[in-house]
This record gives sequence, C-alpha cells and structure tokens, in this order.
Amino acid sequence: MNEYTYPIIFGIIVGTAVRVFMLRSDYRQYPTYLHGKIIHLSLGFIAAGLGTIAIPSIMEKEFTAVTFLTLAASQFREVRNMERNTLTEMDAYELVPRGNTYIEGIAVAFESRNYLVIFTSFTVTLCYLAFNIWVAVIATVFCFILSHFLMSGSTLADIVEVEQSELSFDGAGLYVDNIYIMNIGLPERQEEILKYGMGFVLTPKSFSVRSTIANLGQRQAILHDVSVTLGVFRDSGTPALVPLIKRDLNDGRIGVFILPQEKDPVRAKEIISAVPVLENAIQMPTKRKGRGAKR
Repeated sequence: MNEYTYPIIFGIIVGTAVRVFMLRSDYRQYPTYLHGKIIHLSLGFIAAGLGTIAIPSIMEKEFTAVTFLTLAASQFREVRNMERNTLTEMDAYELVPRGNTYIEGIAVAFESRNYLVIFTSFTVTLCYLAFNIWVAVIATVFCFILSHFLMSGSTLADIVEVEQSELSFDGAGLYVDNIYIMNIGLPERQEEILKYGMGFVLTPKSFSVRSTIANLGQRQAILHDVSVTLGVFRDSGTPALVPLIKRDLNDGRIGVFILPQEKDPVRAKEIISAVPVLENAIQMPTKRKGRGAKR
C-alpha cells in the first residue's frame, strides 16, 4: 500500500464502469451474450489499467512506462479488425445483411470506446492525485456524461421526413408512391407483396442529406434494422421477396419497400426514424469551398 494504491483502484473501477455503461446489446444483437460481453469487458478493464497507470508513471518519472499507451493503441486497432471480421462472417448468414458500411461503423465504435475508457481512467486518476477524491468524483460524472453524449449519434429522424406510402403495381413494375422499386412478373408474388409488404418514403430535410441517404450502406442499414426488429417475410432463394430501397433521381427522395412478418406501420416508421446515420455515409456537398457553396 502506498500513496498511489487508492487512486489506481479508483481509476480502474471508474474506467471499467464506463465500459460497462457503454456496452449494450440491443436489437442489433451484438455483442452477443455472454462471451462477446466478456471479451469487451476484459478489454475495458485492460484499457482502464493502462490509463490509470500512466499518471503514477509520469509522477515517478518512469516515462518508459507511458510507451505502453502506444502499444495499447495498436492492440485496440486489432479489436477493430476482430469486430469487422466477426461481423462480416456473421453477415453472410443474414436474410437481410447489415452491409459493409454498417459493420465498419460498429467496429470503429468498439475501438473508440476503449480510448474513452483510457481517457476516463487517466482523467479521474489525475484529479485524485492532483486534488482529492471529491474532484475525482466530479470528473467521473463529467466522463459519464461525455460518454453518453458520444454514444448518442444522429438518427434518420434528424435528417429526413418519414411517411408511409401505398404499394402499387403498374404492369409488372412495383412502385412506392411514384418511385420505381423492381419488376415482379408472377401474379402470385404480386399478391404476396401487396398482402405482406409496406412502403415508406424518406424525404430529405436539406440538400446535403440527399447524398447521405443515397449511400448504399445507409440504405442497407435501414433494411437490416427493420428486418431484425419486425422480421422479414422471405427465405433464402426467393429473390422476389427481398426488401429494397430505390431513389427518386429528380428530388433525392428514397422509397423503402419492406416485407415484415409483423405488419405494424406505426412501429416500422419509428424503427426507420431511429436508424443511426452512419458516419461513413455522411456527405456534405454544400460545405465544400468554392463559388456558390456554403462556408
């Protein structure tokens, strides 16, 4: 027991608690319960230890110990690769896949959360040693608030208007509102689609949003989230019953065609509105520098 014992214990506990706070299994069913959670909690504990030990090492002028943070960064990049590879393998067996853009976003999130744990442990340990435990408690509250803020990204409700629209056929062409989706030639399939299918139109709130919702990865994320939550009326080998999203080239709207097992338009609208806006899909053409553009 020495002067660093309690600050180190406090920093590790707070850092691990932040990782627990940020670790949630939701409708995306990942990380899996229980073994997937154990992996992430163990990495969170390691990250908390690295962030905590850095402060005593600096105070004792053991600067070589701080180089372990560099090693940690390379290891957590491997966490990102692990998540990417695991989710990609799982995606091959989904009736409606997540898509590479969604997978990359999840992998980046898991990597970044380990860095937040290091930052939290580093901050609270510094406050404990530099001031006292009460300042460290205030820093803990701040870190939890910061973590919550960074976890809550934008959703589609922030950038588009979601409205239900009727499905219709013009000959063999399937339409959501006036947006063409695909050709369905068999009358039996047309009947199934009209019976089980639903259509929604997403209207962008600004010009920049058009490029974001046009991204194929963002579209696939919408279809996956709806299909996971409400189920999907299809099986492998039935290409005519695949949910699709197509774009109106004139005004940038997108038509969403889904085949849920639970036909609940109100809930489907809520789910689409809550789909996260993928960071890799965000485009801001009006922010570019140049004549006539916003600066």
